[in-house]
Amino acid sequence: MEITGIAAIGAGLAAIGAGIGIGRIGGSALEAMARQPELAGKIQTVMLIAAALVEGAALFGIVVAMLQG
Repeated sequence: MEITGIAAIGAGLAAIGAGIGIGRIGGSALEAMARQPELAGKIQTVMLIAAALVEGAALFGIVVAMLQG
């Protein structure tokens, strides 16, 4: 399956969006852990769930872009 044109741009944007989203999640989680170290375990759990949801949405976007190409 070959991706061309607008589909490639859509797949790229989905990947960039996922990278930005996961980066912001990680940065915010580290900041929260630095402020309240006693909650680090709960914050890490919520961070991993949120990162998985962002990654799932990005994967869906990439699949949709591939189907258009």
